[in-house]
Amino acid sequence: MDAFLNTALTNIDHSWKEVLREEFAAPYFRELQNFLKKEHYEGREIFPPSDRWFAAFNLTPFDKVKVVIIGQDPYHGIGQANGLCFSVASGVRIPPSLANIFKELQSDLGIPLPSDGSLESWARQGVLLLNATLTVRCGEAGSHQKRGWEKFTDAVIRKLNDNREGIIFLLWGNFAKEKAGMIDSTRHHILTAAHPSPLARNAFSGCRHFSRTNNLLTAMHKTPVDWHLQ
Repeated sequence: MDAFLNTALTNIDHSWKEVLREEFAAPYFRELQNFLKKEHYEGREIFPPSDRWFAAFNLTPFDKVKVVIIGQDPYHGIGQANGLCFSVASGVRIPPSLANIFKELQSDLGIPLPSDGSLESWARQGVLLLNATLTVRCGEAGSHQKRGWEKFTDAVIRKLNDNREGIIFLLWGNFAKEKAGMIDSTRHHILTAAHPSPLARNAFSGCRHFSRTNNLLTAMHKTPVDWHLQ
């Protein structure tokens, strides 16, 4: 396998490699790989770096997933994307949507506004931070949409739906809400809200998804998420 792609594909927890084996072998995924390889060899800068494409899957093993948050695209600014939806690399300025998430954390749970935008600590506790599209060209929002990533991440949602119980899906905004049709609400929990983007005119505020999530986890005798960020 091409070394560029091998770097990405080796950074996936073994549990996901097993669950998604058929997806990795599917024709659409080979076409996606060829597209990404072409982008790379044509000198296009791709975010996040290839060793972070599957960061969400590496930090949150399949059998440890308790909560799923669904985003759409990685950030396309230099140095921002780190492979987790809504999250940015440590030290990077906090984007507006993430700032609104932090404001809701403060309002809901009294958590002080974090100064760092990396959400890795959530991921390590079982919060799968899943973008529907896992890569993007530098400075070109949506540039890797409809190339196969959405089919892959839809398969991720279906695998979780079919093979796990009691997962809490946080669907923020219309794009994420469209995924509800793949989730069996008799076996899992679905919480919906407006997107945290400022374009939603503060409609995300007051959703209290963080406390509601922990209440559901407690009711299922699972460890609540510590939403604090260092």
